[in-house]
Amino acid sequence: MRTGTVTFAAYNAPSAIVSRSIKALTVPEVPPIVFVVDDDISVRESLELLIKSAGMRPETFVSAQDFLSHPRPALPCCLVLDVTLPGLNGLELQQRLGESSDMPIIFITGHGDVPMSVRAMKAGAVEFLTKPFKDDVLLDAIRGAIERSRVALRLGAEMRALRARYESLTPREREVLVLVVSGLLNKQVGGELGISEITVKAHRGQVMRKMMADSLPDLVTMATRLGLRPASTGS
Repeated sequence: MRTGTVTFAAYNAPSAIVSRSIKALTVPEVPPIVFVVDDDISVRESLELLIKSAGMRPETFVSAQDFLSHPRPALPCCLVLDVTLPGLNGLELQQRLGESSDMPIIFITGHGDVPMSVRAMKAGAVEFLTKPFKDDVLLDAIRGAIERSRVALRLGAEMRALRARYESLTPREREVLVLVVSGLLNKQVGGELGISEITVKAHRGQVMRKMMADSLPDLVTMATRLGLRPASTGS
């Protein structure tokens, strides 16, 4: 019986394998949403026209509370947020939302200062613009934020699909997966689990099929992304 803890060090899957190991999942091709929260109606109206002209869908709100009460679809989006708002201010709204990578925040303000901008950027904002700003500067910031959102949504969808595949495995198949990706041969896996080599091969085939893995390096990559670690086994 083999003892001790085993690691994934023997396998270092290249990026090409990573991209193959999780089949490409795409976010629906619909106009991205740009949420605008500003209590100044003239700013909301001008930004609404600007965002529409760039082929994106604006949704405007007069306050943070108004924004929070609105459901947010799982689509590429970003938030253009005024710092000074009635009630919950922009920085407080950012804190309430947390570091949501699928909805990057662009701050706009007419009364910004360095400590304020530092606080916003440290909390994850992608841009801090002081009014008045040029239209193309804001649009560039919005496009960059939308791309970040698109990437975050795609990665999130990939991880959900990967977890669903893992959850479809039986407890025994999960044990076999962990030992196989740690570098053990079928015979060694059988020794660890007290089952025959033929049974290990059958479980391994089921694991590869259910996880949609094309090769052992694919499976190693998936296990790494799932954060799986081999458990210590004893005699």
